[in-house]
Amino acid sequence: MPAPVSKRSAPLVLVCGEDDFAVKQRAKQLYLQWTEELGGMDHEIIDAAVSNSGDALKALAKLREAMQTLPFFGSGKAIWFKDCNFLSEERAATKDVIESLVALADELKEFAWQNVRLLVSAGKVDKRKVFYKTLDKLGTVESFAGWSVDDRDWASQAEVWARKGLRTRQKEISDEALAELINRVGANARQLDSEIEKVALYVGDRKEIEFEDVATICTRNKTARAFALGDALGDRDLPRLLARLDEALWEVKLDPQKSEIGLLYGLISKVRAMLLLKEMLREGWVKPDMDYNRFKAQLERVPTDQLPEDRRFNPLAINPYVLYKALPQVKRYSEAELVRAMDLLFQCNLRLVSSSLEESLVLQQALVQIVGNASPRAGAAGTRPALSLSSVH
Repeated sequence: MPAPVSKRSAPLVLVCGEDDFAVKQRAKQLYLQWTEELGGMDHEIIDAAVSNSGDALKALAKLREAMQTLPFFGSGKAIWFKDCNFLSEERAATKDVIESLVALADELKEFAWQNVRLLVSAGKVDKRKVFYKTLDKLGTVESFAGWSVDDRDWASQAEVWARKGLRTRQKEISDEALAELINRVGANARQLDSEIEKVALYVGDRKEIEFEDVATICTRNKTARAFALGDALGDRDLPRLLARLDEALWEVKLDPQKSEIGLLYGLISKVRAMLLLKEMLREGWVKPDMDYNRFKAQLERVPTDQLPEDRRFNPLAINPYVLYKALPQVKRYSEAELVRAMDLLFQCNLRLVSSSLEESLVLQQALVQIVGNASPRAGAAGTRPALSLSSVH
């Protein structure tokens, strides 16, 4: 019986995570690398995306058979246990499957790895289970958590990923164009890769991608279209605002995960961001009329000890490009008008929850009152004391 192998000697890799696109890309890259290094024709890909426990057991049996079948040609054999979906709390992860995974973990500890490499790719993985712990101990685990708009640095991660993807296509991109690309796509690696390919083909032999290229050819996803509603509010463009509202309300009817309340919360976030930015301008932490690069640099110098701890009211928790696009918009509203807008949106929230009025009418009325040119007498310029950032609730 072979001696147990060490972590460094076992050619065993688990690629997993909730970012399905990144997992697939990395697993494919690693498998192709292995097959090129090993040569020969004995490599195997086993489909581990199953719909029931019976298919999971069959997939595990195929894996065992592949590991025991020695390569006839070349110097070794690469096995890819692909898209495994029963390493977490899936329906296929029944008692029989869990027991089979435990037995496989024991086999991996004693396996002779001289001529075999095993790659397992999976989505969400239960790190408490024996099989995961064995892979982590014997081999290498690469985890891709994915981007979330709730993470403060998701946009920075996406920018790094996009630049890398463009450089593999021998392209460069301006900072403002990159920010617009990320803003249009949102936290979606698969769509970002698609848009990178599209814009790279669009510019042809030209090396540098500019803002106009992204604006012309790149698609706005659902998240970006939601931002379009807030941008129309910020631009104080009532016809465009009502048109974007109609589009958003139509999507609410088609998508059960969307709601009028969700649209309202997006508008509240937009007004809150404009209020925070207006305060930052008053404090001199950022300056108007600057390019995106200089704006980001100024954000990094904002004194964090003077900002609220609650990330909802912390301007640095907002995507910097969203703040940058709001720079010219804050000039279109006085501080009193923005405070009044918050009041109107909160009243709108109460009406949506408690009244029997049609939701679209309630939202339209609130937006017309906000964007209309008339300002309330109580909010006339100079009659309201300056706000502190911690008071913007």
